[in-house]
Amino acid sequence: TKQRRLPRARRSSQHITALSPQPEALLGATLHWVDHIVPVLQEQEDAVVATSTAPKTNRATPSDETVVVHAGEKVGSMAGTDSITTPIVSGTTHWFKNSDDLIAFKEGRRHSFEYGRYGNPTVKVLEDKISALERAESTLVTSSGMNAIVATLLALVPPSAGHVVTTTECYSEARAFIRDKLSRLGIKVTFVELNDTETLKAVLDKGDVTLYYTDSPTNPHLKCIDIKLVAELCHHKGALVCIDSTLASPINQKPLTLGADIVVHSATKYIAGHHDVIAGCISGSDALISRIRVWHHDIGGTISPDAAYMIIRGLKTMALRVDTQNRTALRMARLLENHPMIERVYYPGLTTSPWHHIAKSQMTGSGGIISFEVASDLHGVMRFIDALEIPFIAMSLGGCESLVQQPAVMSFW
Repeated sequence: TKQRRLPRARRSSQHITALSPQPEALLGATLHWVDHIVPVLQEQEDAVVATSTAPKTNRATPSDETVVVHAGEKVGSMAGTDSITTPIVSGTTHWFKNSDDLIAFKEGRRHSFEYGRYGNPTVKVLEDKISALERAESTLVTSSGMNAIVATLLALVPPSAGHVVTTTECYSEARAFIRDKLSRLGIKVTFVELNDTETLKAVLDKGDVTLYYTDSPTNPHLKCIDIKLVAELCHHKGALVCIDSTLASPINQKPLTLGADIVVHSATKYIAGHHDVIAGCISGSDALISRIRVWHHDIGGTISPDAAYMIIRGLKTMALRVDTQNRTALRMARLLENHPMIERVYYPGLTTSPWHHIAKSQMTGSGGIISFEVASDLHGVMRFIDALEIPFIAMSLGGCESLVQQPAVMSFW
């Protein structure tokens, strides 16, 4: 076996790694669920790599920290460039070499792009990256989180025959759309309490439920649903399950691995992470995302390549950001819980939370949002907020800056 000694790795203050340039090592690290190649990092100061004809052993699944950086970028739609950074392809129209080339594209024998509303190389990288994070076959990125919710509901719930079951604490704008808009299309709507399993079973027993939709965790009380249990109940009766996992992030929770069929996010929040771009995303099987994509093309909720690039850049630090937010939020929740002027704290990471056991079973962290009640009235809470020095008074979440809001005078005005 021919051996090659690698250059001495530069010493780091924390750890030392050496990168193998051998194509065999790179190919051996190819992921079956991600269409890209991840370099194999070896924690040795002086690494000796030998090529071998021995059968490859199963390699560990790359961490989320690795996936957010590399997924979707090394091969696929950006394979033709040698730029480490994903380029922004701003063209709206893509041309074909000849008629045979066009026909090959239409018949699916050649991967390319045709028109910006149907797809874009930069956006495709973002979609592949999110698919890798969510362990999904496919992802569709949209112009906003609400666009993702609407496209999903319209595509998967048939008018005049569909039945949506949702919870009383799902995202307020989604709840209003389901209640006021879907009902006009002849779609039956049923609201249940998040933790009322018996009522959910009774509704499912009627046999006409098309889709179960909810958030987990919810906003603002951060209640968590047992996704695995709900998925089992719904699938037994032929219903699909869609989870809005925005308040968890793909780092803390992966609903598809727990049995959900669809997961949606407001990518504006943790995924983009810098309060500077609006987007949404939908992940699931190829079959379901294809159905939603058809509606998406008609609705026209297309994200720009520039926005997609900004989210790709933000994603690369998401694992680091969310980990820090998890730790900071837990410290703050514990401080507030023991403060005499705070009546109640809502945070699933606290052992005193009624949702702690569910969160612990399906989440790796509880997120960067804390809700709490101040021992005062409406105006006393305003005085408390106005006295804070660091947080901005603003809605949204998931960015680098600390935000604070009083729902009674902002999001629930």
